[in-house]
Amino acid sequence: MKQPTVCVVGSINMDLTVTTKKMPKQGETILGETFATYPGGKGANQAVAAARVGANVNMIGAVGDDEFGVTLLDHLKSEGINGEGITVKSEAATGIANVILSENDNRIIVALGANNLVSPGLVDRHRELIKQSDVVLLQLEIPIETVIHTVKVAEEYDVPVVINPAPYQHLPDDVLTKTTYFTPNEIEAEAMKHGPLFDTIREKLIITQGNAGVQYVDNGTDRHVSGFHVNVEDTTGAGDTFNGALATQLGAGVPIAEAVQFANAAAALSVTKVGAQGGMSGKGEVEEFIRDREK
Repeated sequence: MKQPTVCVVGSINMDLTVTTKKMPKQGETILGETFATYPGGKGANQAVAAARVGANVNMIGAVGDDEFGVTLLDHLKSEGINGEGITVKSEAATGIANVILSENDNRIIVALGANNLVSPGLVDRHRELIKQSDVVLLQLEIPIETVIHTVKVAEEYDVPVVINPAPYQHLPDDVLTKTTYFTPNEIEAEAMKHGPLFDTIREKLIITQGNAGVQYVDNGTDRHVSGFHVNVEDTTGAGDTFNGALATQLGAGVPIAEAVQFANAAAALSVTKVGAQGGMSGKGEVEEFIRDREK
């Protein structure tokens, strides 16, 4: 398998994570158990996931001129990610995500900060990163006009695009028709069904279903890949792991069935450790996990 080049255009956050024995109710104050900061943001998470399973990763994004920004840039560099497309903004703080972990689930509030300044102009300044890519990977934690523009640029260079439509928002028809694959979860997929073009894009949907697995269409046939049973520590970042691994496999020319199976396994492994990026495994570990489960 060739080493693919993946260009991620997306968000970079610091996750501020608290663990509790129970989720607080509206207006309730409870005592938490632990607090920690972890590198996050859907874009950065997916970039790290792709890099760990063997992709050459370029990233286009933004951080603030602050301590979190410095830490996150250093972290991405340590993961082997090319950050020449990441700009430092003095007029905004680095994005953060407030994560509550309880009862094997999470609730997340994102403050986008510098991610709101990832502009079409920034993408244009780094067109070469898109041109040289095998796949462009997008999410919706950056301005929608930047997503639209990136899809157009990728089309100019005939580069496939994968969009993770999260957090969900309406996508214009032009994006729906030009994007190669969408990777919604079940809630996002349900929202997409209400669009007038749904029937024409159904075969582009690769729907993640948590521990139930993945649903997709292959050559006109509905397929389902079952989930793996693992000891769950933290579900944060599982979807991002799936997307990074999937984009890497697709960029390497792997058939869709094999790519989905690999990404599904990578996501399962990711929930066995704490932190959005903490459980992201290397290619060899994912392949061994699949072999062990097939015995």
